[in-house]
Amino acid sequence: MTERNEGPPERPAETLTVALAQVPPIDASRQGLDAPGDVVAAALTRTHRLAAEAAEAGADLLLLPEMHLSGYAIGRKAVEALAEAAGGSALARMAEIARRHGVAICHGFPERDGDQVFNSAAFIDESGRELLRWRKLHLFGDVDAQQFDRAELGSAGPTSEVAARAVVEWHGWGIGLAICYDVEFPEIARRLALAGADLLVVPTANMVGFEAVSRLLVPARALENQMYVAYANYTGADAEFRYNGLSLIAGPDGAPVASADSGEELLIGRISASVLADSRRKNPYLRDRREDILG
Repeated sequence: MTERNEGPPERPAETLTVALAQVPPIDASRQGLDAPGDVVAAALTRTHRLAAEAAEAGADLLLLPEMHLSGYAIGRKAVEALAEAAGGSALARMAEIARRHGVAICHGFPERDGDQVFNSAAFIDESGRELLRWRKLHLFGDVDAQQFDRAELGSAGPTSEVAARAVVEWHGWGIGLAICYDVEFPEIARRLALAGADLLVVPTANMVGFEAVSRLLVPARALENQMYVAYANYTGADAEFRYNGLSLIAGPDGAPVASADSGEELLIGRISASVLADSRRKNPYLRDRREDILG
């Protein structure tokens, strides 16, 4: 895992406004959609609306849930039918939406690479350029294991330029990516923090019964790594699961900057470079960690 791109650091924007879309999964069986492609079309239409709302609210970034482009628990056959490689039409449309509304978008989607399909997420800047891609490293339960192939560390993208990045600089902020279950392993967030992440964005599909992830683990990842963590979940249900919502942005003190309940919401929160810098001075965990012991 390499560090953020080299070169003189850009002065970070003092604040960034982040919008988290807590929305129901688009479920073909429940919504009368006839073909898998209809789900993608519906997701793109919804993304267009959400990006417009986020831009109207002054957001710099819109974060969508895990596998938003296709739905999460859809089965291996549908995943294979909908998976796209780099340059796919749905991914190009997502970039166009970001460009049209002038808002960066982080979204989850099924990614094809040869005969494998991955649970992936991409970070697209406001010009429509993909800066970062992440493949889910930790597959949760039977649904994940049956639908997706297991990714390896360092295989996070389809091109050497994107795959080589663990963290990308955007408006002077180091942006890291993880997907759902990945954030429940402290080593992932710590690796990204050491690579220069200031903001960790996490698309998720977290179910009822696992509320401790939002209430305990996400705030802990933010505090122990002195970063912001934005965690965007579904609400409602699909044919397989009921989702608990509870999307949030956790600050470097572990407290929520913004948090949602269980219902549908476009959650807006503002993160601050000066607050982050001050917190890091008070809580120098990364500086004080024993590399001779911890590696």
